[in-house]
Amino acid sequence: MATPTRIGLAGLAVMGQNLALNIAEKGFPISVYNRSTSKVDETVERAKKEGNLPLYGFHDPESFVLSIQKPRVIIILVKAGLPVDQTIKTLSAFMEKGDCIIDGGNEWYENTERREKEMAELGLLYLGMGVSGGEEGARNGPSMMPGGSFEAYKYIEDILLKVAAQVPDSGPCVTYIGEGGSGNFVKMVHNGIEYGDIQLIAEAYDVLRSVGKLSNAELHEVFSEWNKGELLSFLIEITADIFGVKDDKADGYLVDKVLDKTGMKGTGKWTVQQAAELSVAAPTIAASLDSRFLSGLKDERVQAAKVFESSGVSDIFVEQSVDKNQLIDDVRKALYASKICSYAQGMNLIRAKSVEKGWDLKLGELARIWKGGCIIRAIFLDRIKGAYDRNPDLANLLVDEEFAKEMVERQSAWRRVVCLAINSGISTPGMSSSLAYFDSYRRDSLPANLVQAQRDYFGAHTYERIDVPGAFHTEWFKIAKQSKN
Repeated sequence: MATPTRIGLAGLAVMGQNLALNIAEKGFPISVYNRSTSKVDETVERAKKEGNLPLYGFHDPESFVLSIQKPRVIIILVKAGLPVDQTIKTLSAFMEKGDCIIDGGNEWYENTERREKEMAELGLLYLGMGVSGGEEGARNGPSMMPGGSFEAYKYIEDILLKVAAQVPDSGPCVTYIGEGGSGNFVKMVHNGIEYGDIQLIAEAYDVLRSVGKLSNAELHEVFSEWNKGELLSFLIEITADIFGVKDDKADGYLVDKVLDKTGMKGTGKWTVQQAAELSVAAPTIAASLDSRFLSGLKDERVQAAKVFESSGVSDIFVEQSVDKNQLIDDVRKALYASKICSYAQGMNLIRAKSVEKGWDLKLGELARIWKGGCIIRAIFLDRIKGAYDRNPDLANLLVDEEFAKEMVERQSAWRRVVCLAINSGISTPGMSSSLAYFDSYRRDSLPANLVQAQRDYFGAHTYERIDVPGAFHTEWFKIAKQSKN
């Protein structure tokens, strides 16, 4: 390899390998490096097989760094946290002023901001770039969310525009997000919305299976049909696929053999923690996180099922007789309305952080780059983009004229599904908390007056009045005591 390559990539696990091959396929010669050399050889081999792509492997960090044209740009895709710091230390030893490091992992945004400052002291540029779409997206076109140095973004904008997922009517699924850790923060919230989305789909499945008694073959049909309409999305599409896969080790369908215990990497938890920090209600996302925690208690749940069965709790749940077609239609509407709430919560969280940090994030532009490549890609992101185009300062997606109309049209079906689930003893925490969010948000008066009165009673926290300005404190205890005498 006589001429230097255009870009480098370090970290060749599944995502790294696929992204490197994607970059090479788009005509950008790329150098790759991994701590364990077998991964380097494996990637070089794949590049040969997949069309003699211009990808060059290196077994030591120095020759890897020196093989890249100046100013050098290196993407790292390693596990978040300490491995990122170690990789930066290894590579930056051979880098020069003006070179650039891009972290493409799911990193905590404050770590990115710390590293950007540390790199600046060495004269290096730094980007934290969320990459969504899993291995398939990385290979064929992900959604990418780069944040940090704008100068660094300009170095590789031409590469990112070609490598990103391409959506015919709205362009490549990448944009410069903003300063500091904004790219990582947006990717984190994307994952939080994804948690909510996945949970809501699982609840729709549970109601259709447990109450409607739909078979896997029927569920495959239903989800395939849903994927042609307003619910058209990557997650609905893969759900339909899952219901169609037969078990290769025994009779029946594979989905029924999968243990009901969910794993997680941490971005959902971070999203809920950030929502709490910023005082932004995100009940759908929080409910999805709680559901994953509860799913982890498999052994406890098996024991609890025995306890409650022997004490007769299962007898109180009456078999609900339902019209199957009506139920399918109701669940579709409940799922759609609940999803709007999940996205609304995520967008409000991004806005709150943007205001706090002065990032000036464009919510409509985020909806646009999520339309392709990423896990939450869905047709209704078009509608979300439209809502923010109409009003960039929209307080909440729920009050956009179009979405408000749709919520009203779907609320009866939504309530029917939640009531049916409750009466059948099936938990729908995502749908229920979405509905509670909608019902709280649309009411001009909530029982918070009583909560504030209690806080003033026991802690002298004061309260405001609806009729007179100012802060007030009442000695509730004394007045109550006098009235008892």
